[in-house]
Amino acid sequence: MELTGKKDGLGYLIKWIIRLGDLLVINFTLILLSKLLFADDAFTSFINNVRLVETLLLVNLVYFVVASIIPINLSSNIIFFDKIVHRSFSFISLYFILLTAAMLLLGIDRITWIDWSVYYIGLSIIYIIWHITVRIILKWYRSKGYNYKRIVIIGSGNRATDVFNELKSSDYGYKILGAFDEIPNLSNPSINYLGTLSQVEKYCIENKVDEIYCTLPNSEESVILRLVNFSERNMIRFFLVPEFYEYIKRKLILNSLQSIPVIGIRPEPLQLVYNRVLKRIFDIIFSSIVLISVFPVIYIIFGVIIKLTSRGSIVFKQRRTGLQGEEFTCYKFRTMYVNDKSDSLTTQQVDPRITPIGKFMRRTSIDELPQFFNVLIGNMSVVGPRPHMIKQTSLYNGLIDKFMIRHIVKPGITGWAQISGYRGETKTIKQMEGRFRRDVWYIENWSFMLDIKIIVVTTLQLLRGDKNVY
Repeated sequence: MELTGKKDGLGYLIKWIIRLGDLLVINFTLILLSKLLFADDAFTSFINNVRLVETLLLVNLVYFVVASIIPINLSSNIIFFDKIVHRSFSFISLYFILLTAAMLLLGIDRITWIDWSVYYIGLSIIYIIWHITVRIILKWYRSKGYNYKRIVIIGSGNRATDVFNELKSSDYGYKILGAFDEIPNLSNPSINYLGTLSQVEKYCIENKVDEIYCTLPNSEESVILRLVNFSERNMIRFFLVPEFYEYIKRKLILNSLQSIPVIGIRPEPLQLVYNRVLKRIFDIIFSSIVLISVFPVIYIIFGVIIKLTSRGSIVFKQRRTGLQGEEFTCYKFRTMYVNDKSDSLTTQQVDPRITPIGKFMRRTSIDELPQFFNVLIGNMSVVGPRPHMIKQTSLYNGLIDKFMIRHIVKPGITGWAQISGYRGETKTIKQMEGRFRRDVWYIENWSFMLDIKIIVVTTLQLLRGDKNVY
């Protein structure tokens, strides 16, 4: 990236451009979908009958109300696309809830619920596409040397090098001016040594520095405090890279007990009540749809085949490990002949216990459909770490460090590990550790859109078939 002489470029306008674009998208989508939903004469009648002025005022006023609750952060230097999708979808969902309530309250209710639902879905898609497009354009704009932030690093050890390596990407819009330390110890020759710690203040003022990243050890408390006070007096953002980063290199979450900072070593998005409620509502709706539409037909067809080809019940019940390590009864279509090893011996590639129809049901995951009853009851989720037999949980807990962490969320019918190549039998400890790491990644990075992605990918994999499932 060649930096231009214009540090901000049109940066001061970016937030206003985004807001103006949001309003145009919302209003244009309302008019466009209304035009598509009605014939020309019906559209004219719609415009005349609905209190158009009041509606348009509400459409735009509610936007600013929601923007104050869910801020638009597209101009942040570092933000990932899955977060953009999640935040945009959350924004539009809250927007529609408040807009619908306001229109009903004011008696503006000439639009049918079907048309209103189409508008919601259409606007959600267009709004998300618009925000992703803005982000792509903004990254391109910054890559051309505009709208960047001037950065200095305090310290010159390994942590300083790590900070430099993370921020040097041109797409993020940072210009790293260099590093300060009493004794330069720069393992990366690309980092420019700027001088001693006593020279920081003068340099920052003369070069209009925007942000300071401090990697000094705790023993330099007086220097750190001096730089914090200087930064606040001069409107420079100050970031402290803690010493424990050397041995805990993972995402952390900062909380506080009054004025005492408390750092959680594992982010858990599902600890937020809003996220848990959202996930639970989706589980109820999705499982209800499956149980009402698909399950009855599958139960009749395969239930008859199961009863005709082997003795025993249609549905197989098994105790498995669930949320917080509690046991629950997991339901499946029976795919094996009745045997006394079903709770102790896992399925093998060549397993004489599996019935002929059972092989097909396991390969297509039809045998898992009764687990949607577990989802509806509440002891499973549509997406989450797969539940294990009680004996398996005890075995892996003794072999894999921190294995029980995967049970701090509800188990799922499918999960991140399953779409990442860890579906089916795990023959080695290394394979089980790989599945475990992906379960933990899911817990730490959960989002509603991630669940949707997992469901879509699982469906596509089922249509293609999976040789690891038997």
